[in-house]
Amino acid sequence: MAMSVGDAGGDETPMSDINTTPLVDVMLVLLIIFLIAVPVVIQTIDVKLPEVRHDPTTTKPENVSLSVKASPSGECEVYWNLTRVNSQELLDRAVAKLKAEIEKKGGIENFTAEDMPEAHIRGDVNTPYRCIGGTIFTMQMAGFARVGFISQPPAGSFVAQRL
Repeated sequence: MAMSVGDAGGDETPMSDINTTPLVDVMLVLLIIFLIAVPVVIQTIDVKLPEVRHDPTTTKPENVSLSVKASPSGECEVYWNLTRVNSQELLDRAVAKLKAEIEKKGGIENFTAEDMPEAHIRGDVNTPYRCIGGTIFTMQMAGFARVGFISQPPAGSFVAQRL
């Protein structure tokens, strides 16, 4: 590429015009390439994502409240209400709680799915899955069919009450 510095007539000012035609040509070619190539590259799979909704928790007196967190040493800590329990104590307490609820209803023949107590687990954000998974497994081994998680709704959101 050369630059013209003027004509022989004595005008010594350089020309500052730039030829933009090659730049526009390259940009149009790239635009056409991307318009053709992008739909071929993008592969989509239709996925139906769950709708996030926070329902207020209805706490019944027969429900079990568990809190799970990891100690600084990495050991799993499970609390039944405010009492710390190990996995065997958790299993024993859960079985005893379920038996007491069945006896309160007058036996297994009078016990329905609506009478089944629930286990509500509060898990710390930094708790490893093995701690929470072990708690779920222990509660299911004891006979609890309903195990749920207690979480906080996102900041700034409100929970609509059902009427």
